[in-house]
Amino acid sequence: MEKIEDCLCFLLGKSFHKVSHLGKEKLSHFGVTPVQFTLLHLLWEKDGQKGTELAKRLQLDGATMTGVLDRLVQNGLVERRPDPGDRRINLIYLTSKGRELQIPLNQIMDEVNAAAMSDFNEEEVRLFKKMLTKLGLNQEGYGGQST
Repeated sequence: MEKIEDCLCFLLGKSFHKVSHLGKEKLSHFGVTPVQFTLLHLLWEKDGQKGTELAKRLQLDGATMTGVLDRLVQNGLVERRPDPGDRRINLIYLTSKGRELQIPLNQIMDEVNAAAMSDFNEEEVRLFKKMLTKLGLNQEGYGGQST
């Protein structure tokens, strides 16, 4: 590699830092982090999920998921309830406070996305998201083929 700007790790790191910083800044007004936002978003899609299901979808390990859930519980945004079918398992539910954040937090993240992609046309944005999805959500690991 001739220059550092040819290194994907460098480019992705700088891009991640820029978008993540903007997201953190905007979400902080609501006391929510970008990772907490993603978990809340999954619950807005379908409330009452198992923590393991949420962790799998977000590709987080159990310890990280527990920490994120603990902070959301402390902030009164979600609650754990025993699964009626298996009381050893907790289901995660939004509180009314967590539900109320759906519209404002989604608007904020739409603004963050728009700001981050403002230099690109629609086709470039579509292609960029497609490439990031292939790269970041490839379940088969490094070098594996995504389907």
